[in-house]
Amino acid sequence: MFTSRKVRYLLLIINIIWMVVIFSFSAQPASESSETSTKVGTIVGKVLKPGFSELPKEEQIQYVRKIEFPIRKLAHATEYAILGALMSLFFFSWNRKCYGLYGWLWGILYAITDELHQSFVPGRSCQMTDVAIDSLGCMFGCTAIALLMSIRRKRWKKD
Repeated sequence: MFTSRKVRYLLLIINIIWMVVIFSFSAQPASESSETSTKVGTIVGKVLKPGFSELPKEEQIQYVRKIEFPIRKLAHATEYAILGALMSLFFFSWNRKCYGLYGWLWGILYAITDELHQSFVPGRSCQMTDVAIDSLGCMFGCTAIALLMSIRRKRWKKD
């Protein structure tokens, strides 16, 4: 199912699109990125903190500022978990062995280049801690695909 040429090209295109999405987030100047984080933080506050909307504006802002850092790091891990999963599927379509490892290594390489790219964006910097977070997220995505493929193989053996 995953070995046809069309599927391989489709997976490649999806991976490239996702890498462009990551690149576009990294290309945002610090002010724009901060604004996005604030919007996400406000949504998280409304969902997770009872009575958030009734709080005075200043308390809402303080809450959003308090959760902004974890939200940013979770966003890093999530975008790279998705990349890891997509890359693992792509490499799985070529080789049934080590596809998770290849996906993870590719994710690490992309995380490094992405952080280098950020060093040229106004107000942004190259953070090795972000590379580590991205790598862990990528490893999570690769592991999830490996587990799904393992479950799938076991089901095929039963049938």
